[in-house]
Amino acid sequence: MSFFKKLKEKITTQTDSVTTKFKDGLTKTRDSFVGQMNELVKNYRSVDEEFFEELEDILISADVGVHTVMDLIDELKDEARRRNIKDAKDIQPVISEKLAEMLQKSENESALNMQETMTVILFVGVNGVGKTTTIGKMAHRFKQEGKSVVMAAGDTFRAGAIEQLEVWGERVGVDVIKQQAGSDPAAVMFDAIQAAKSRKADVLLCDTAGRLQNKVNLMNELEKVKRVISREIPDAPHEVLLVLDATTGQNAMSQAKTFSKTTDVSGIVLTKLDGTAKGGIVLAIRNELDIPVKFVGLGEGMDDLQEFEADQYVHGLFADVLQEAEELAEED
Repeated sequence: MSFFKKLKEKITTQTDSVTTKFKDGLTKTRDSFVGQMNELVKNYRSVDEEFFEELEDILISADVGVHTVMDLIDELKDEARRRNIKDAKDIQPVISEKLAEMLQKSENESALNMQETMTVILFVGVNGVGKTTTIGKMAHRFKQEGKSVVMAAGDTFRAGAIEQLEVWGERVGVDVIKQQAGSDPAAVMFDAIQAAKSRKADVLLCDTAGRLQNKVNLMNELEKVKRVISREIPDAPHEVLLVLDATTGQNAMSQAKTFSKTTDVSGIVLTKLDGTAKGGIVLAIRNELDIPVKFVGLGEGMDDLQEFEADQYVHGLFADVLQEAEELAEED
């Protein structure tokens, strides 16, 4: 259980509120995924081929993704041989360790690319994933940090999108730059940049359309928006965040592949992670697309958009196992 001890030590250096949010937010995933793993460990005394086949099925059912599962199983087999692990219960901390390694490939990769002057963040994603709500929560987060924020209502095609962003603007106390429904989104971005500059804003958050007549039109529109932003601020947008709904599982993976092919996605925001028992999609996206998950939605509250922490995620998944290990250690 040395990995769990190290994990607990790392977690204790962070705030209790963040640890609690991850633990509570991952309840459904933990009950399903880790519950099945615990049953597997109970049913198999030894680590053999049949054990790994069962583990493979559990991981795939948790939306980890076939390619990622194959990579993970191969690594676990190698590690079991290297450490001479025979007992099934001894493989559990190794699984946790490998998950953590897959999720975070470099230090501070979830950190946003913040600028000393104005930071421009472009949000992309299909309709219905929680993109506008995510922008509102992000605005609140920046306001709490003492930053001045402007939001651009660039989704001019979806009915009610502008009004939804305006509601968030009123709640958070942030200016929303808009035009009429059906207006050119690129023109909205131009106006928003000029307004943000004149207000000396620290952050400009840009909403975009999630659906047009077809995928090609949508991607062309996003490219046009990016060109306008880059023309006005040469190194912007500083982040392109793709918003995905965790409850859609492999459909979210499909969306991520489509957007990453046509836009320079720098990070993922995974919403509604608290609403699914299949939280393995985080692993699939990170491993197969090599795009860091930067934020996760762990509840409906304004403060429930959390910066993604691989250690917190793994701790949230295996919190019950960790507690059981601590109790056994105290008995000894």
